[in-house]
Amino acid sequence: MSALRVGVLAYPGCFASEVFGVPDLLTMAMHVAGPDHAGYEVAVVSPRRRVTASGGAALAVSPLREVDVLVVPGFELVPGLDLDDRLAGLAPEVAAIRAHTAEGHAVVSICVGAFLLAEAGLLDGRRVTTSWLFADELARRRPDADVRPDRLVVTDEGVTTTAAFSAMYDFALELIRGHSGAEVARTTARVALVDDARSSQTPYVDARLLPRPGDEFSHRVMRRLDQTLAARYDLTALSRSFNVSTRTLLRRFAEETGHSPLAYLQASRVRRARHLLETTERTVASISTAVGYQDPATFAALFARHTGRRPRDYRAAFRRGGATTGVTRPR
Repeated sequence: MSALRVGVLAYPGCFASEVFGVPDLLTMAMHVAGPDHAGYEVAVVSPRRRVTASGGAALAVSPLREVDVLVVPGFELVPGLDLDDRLAGLAPEVAAIRAHTAEGHAVVSICVGAFLLAEAGLLDGRRVTTSWLFADELARRRPDADVRPDRLVVTDEGVTTTAAFSAMYDFALELIRGHSGAEVARTTARVALVDDARSSQTPYVDARLLPRPGDEFSHRVMRRLDQTLAARYDLTALSRSFNVSTRTLLRRFAEETGHSPLAYLQASRVRRARHLLETTERTVASISTAVGYQDPATFAALFARHTGRRPRDYRAAFRRGGATTGVTRPR
């Protein structure tokens, strides 16, 4: 087996850590695999002679060359940024991505590097992902792409996209697993203290950071559902409280949010359960009741569908230090 040629496309303002994260893990894998393994040939490449990454870090780059896999890191995407203008300024990189894939080679984006792949026309008709924080924006800009905001790594016909930042390691482990074998990937993950068993980015979603869709009507419905989180879902009673028919409530809520009230309620219940699992010692059965489910098995199935983990597994992974029962002890 010959060495796998990997190029990382550096460009102005890219995250330096995402430039070097994949190469560093591949270097570890080569040490794990030993000198007889073909390994990886990695280069940081650019169509520019000089590249300054985020934070002002100057990167040493090599000219573009033919590689088997081209990795496109993400960049700082902040509120108020003119994304169209930002992407227009990266025309040489977008052209390099197009030329690379035209030769039939694989391309990988890290986090919002997916927007460069979108600009190159590579995402239409494909299943893709990106950071959960920007998945809606990617779907809006590329309606023909099938955006999967829950996924960590998605590969569709030679185009791989990943979730935010640390998902570069999930991709790198997949690459190592495919080129060097499962045992090398598993050992590399242990050496680097990287989780090689993640399957979803959903557990990391913080709804407080997401733009809240909808207009005044749907916001009032959401508030009512949040205030009665543990109550049985009664669409008729909910409609009556807003002096509309059930059909009207469903139609207006869907038009404003793209979802049903029940889907919103289930997501809100899961968010509340996540908080309780992270910050208290309450039993799963108690939390199930607190968010409206008398049957813990039904609650656990819903929770797993939304987060990719059973409640006890979620608590083990995300419980915050100093979790309490919520009862103030007397001094």
